[in-house]
Amino acid sequence: MKNIDATSSSPPAGASAEKDKEKLIQHILGLNQRLEELERALRPVIPTEWLSADLTMTQLRVVVVLFREGPVRMSALASSLGLGLATATGVVDRLVDRGYVVREGLPSDRRVVMCRLSAKGEKLMTRLWQAGQDQIRRMLEIMTCSQLEQVAKGTEAFIEAARQLQEESGSRKRAKR
Repeated sequence: MKNIDATSSSPPAGASAEKDKEKLIQHILGLNQRLEELERALRPVIPTEWLSADLTMTQLRVVVVLFREGPVRMSALASSLGLGLATATGVVDRLVDRGYVVREGLPSDRRVVMCRLSAKGEKLMTRLWQAGQDQIRRMLEIMTCSQLEQVAKGTEAFIEAARQLQEESGSRKRAKR
């Protein structure tokens, strides 16, 4: 009979679970790369609202940030877009001229310039957001109930992981101060 050494047996359950977890992570990362395929497949059905916005990509990014964040300082807007202050100011100037953005000084500190969407900018983003929601709805309607449950569960888990990551990031930033 062969002598079985305890060290040559299968790895402990924890090691196997970690290996399985890593395989799943790699699989999900691979699926993430396949999202490019999804994006290419959806190009022909991009809502015409997005194509008719008549904004440059940088202008659209500014409008999206202001829609998501609400009124922000010009310096914070430039930083969040990875633009220099002068470049961001030029982009915002053009959006102000077209009626999408309002720029206001703070009464308490005239050096601070706040940017926010105008009613026209809000209307544009609401229309674009709704077009995206409608597109997602059409995709979801094709799925079975079982698939929808999986998507819901996965999305909830992804949101929770993002929330935890954001909390950890905030904790590290506070600790550095």
